[in-house]
Amino acid sequence: MSTTERTSESLATSLTREDLLSLGAEALAGLLFDVTQEQPELLGRLQRAVVDHHGESHNGASHENGSEATADSGPYLVGNSPVMRTIFETIRRFAPTETPILITGESGTGKELAALAIHERSERAAGPFIPINCAGLPPTLIGSELFGHEKGAFTGAYQRKIGRIEAAQGGTVFLDEIGDLPLELQPHLLRFLQEKTIDRVGGNRPIRVDVRVVAATNMDLSKAIKEGRFREDLFYRLNVLTLNMAPLRERGDDIDLLSTFFLQKFAEEMNRPVQGFESAAIRQLRLYGWPGNVRELVSCIRRSVVMSDGPRITARDLGFPLGMQHGGGQARPTVRPQATNGQAAEAPTNTRVTLRQAKREAELNLLQGALEQNGQNIKQTAEVLGVSRVTLYRLLKEHGISTGG
Repeated sequence: MSTTERTSESLATSLTREDLLSLGAEALAGLLFDVTQEQPELLGRLQRAVVDHHGESHNGASHENGSEATADSGPYLVGNSPVMRTIFETIRRFAPTETPILITGESGTGKELAALAIHERSERAAGPFIPINCAGLPPTLIGSELFGHEKGAFTGAYQRKIGRIEAAQGGTVFLDEIGDLPLELQPHLLRFLQEKTIDRVGGNRPIRVDVRVVAATNMDLSKAIKEGRFREDLFYRLNVLTLNMAPLRERGDDIDLLSTFFLQKFAEEMNRPVQGFESAAIRQLRLYGWPGNVRELVSCIRRSVVMSDGPRITARDLGFPLGMQHGGGQARPTVRPQATNGQAAEAPTNTRVTLRQAKREAELNLLQGALEQNGQNIKQTAEVLGVSRVTLYRLLKEHGISTGG
């Protein structure tokens, strides 16, 4: 045994907690993350620890300086990625104000949860939070639903009705899908924002209402303005403060965190003995494009918990197609002949392909595609695939892929 080997062996056997602490949080986290790629059990334990830590931060009182912990800004608004940390900080800054807020983002990114988090951290937290889906109300009734009506205002109006905006007195009204609000009702909303008064349908006097407005849309309102479907003056009234919710595909390791969070939730609700994910399932969760964002992830995990026959969710339980790859928001099955010495082989016809062969081909296609998209950069490719560089080099060697470097 060489001197170096004896020294390494001695260090390993005498390693203490203080030695690990001396590495620093960033270095230690990097080492742990690399190790988890080869040890799914450890990954599951770390994920549960992170979720528990966030929960304690959210449920605990505060930091010493009195500001709330921002690692989790709502019951299911969970994340630890840089983009989510920015969102949490923005929520913290926006919450104490009385200014209208416009939340933008794709469907399923958690816009209502963000609005609720703003309300719960505002001076209006003791008041009501009234969500209104502007696209889900019948056009003939939306005016009455928003502003209320007086008895006899129209056929069927047998008594006075308080509208949802008035019902949010002292609290927050959340106008979801604001871009779908009928054009003829937009002046009434504009007046409310300007004067803090509403007119019930059939009423003859304005009613003062103390309500904070948070609106949300997945629509390009600038385009809607050009097309004459949305008032420009209303847009400027709503768009004083803007919060953009990031799509799930841009949130990195949050996919692991959210998947574990919802797995634990549904396993407990359904009384199912599911404890974690197999490594292949984790890989697929990371690689899928999630066009439906967190809402789609929730449905996927719920279904997986139901379908699972063992203590761990398998790739098959997820129900994704074989050979999928990250494709800008959707999973695409890819079928490509395996390359030999850089030359694509002819696709065989009328031959049976075993599951092992299909998995190997899918992995090969995924590796080649990721390398190509990242300019043969190993570090970037490893980050996109969610594996360590050591693991990536091993996979490349197994498939005979050369990076030319």
